[in-house]
Amino acid sequence: MNASTAVGKIDLNVNPAKMRKATLDRIENAVLELFTNHDFNSVPLIEVARTANVSLQTIYKYFGSKERLVAYVLDTTLSRLADRMIDHLEGIEDYRERLRKTLWVMLDYFDKHPKVILLLTVSIPASRYHDLPVYESPELMGAFLGMLKEGQQKGALNNSVSSKMLLDVFMGVFGRVAQMHFLRKETDRLIDQFDGLFAILWGALKAP
Repeated sequence: MNASTAVGKIDLNVNPAKMRKATLDRIENAVLELFTNHDFNSVPLIEVARTANVSLQTIYKYFGSKERLVAYVLDTTLSRLADRMIDHLEGIEDYRERLRKTLWVMLDYFDKHPKVILLLTVSIPASRYHDLPVYESPELMGAFLGMLKEGQQKGALNNSVSSKMLLDVFMGVFGRVAQMHFLRKETDRLIDQFDGLFAILWGALKAP
């Protein structure tokens, strides 16, 4: 997909969550495999159906289009990451330690699910991220932004820019690092670079 391709809001009138888990798992795996190894426009929905061993009618019934299918898979996989992040951050008060734990969870997740970061960065233009419900999640993004704002107010984090800009720095650096790691087919793990990467990010976000 190129930057001009619209993802489109997911139509929840026909809820894919009502499908059998085994069927959803096959569809998810097919999307991750096909759309990270081929250009978005070159993958027909019939190929997704064949790879997932489901009918084309089923794909159209529950998803309607390639854009919505990819958006659904991305939102589902990123929501799992969001749940893990929220669980790991519970009870941690120190701002540095919260950012450290957030980065650790993200690196660990994408080490185990590398095709998710490729699907996010290659198949979906950044201008369409707002179409993924997880990006509007008050539990995740609201909590993360709230933590950054509070850290600024307490003097722990840089307050010369907005909390949204701090979030963009954190996510921008991480996204680029993770994307290129897998595109270059690096043989080590992302988590092996954890200490050095966190030192860079903390240096950028902490109060001067």
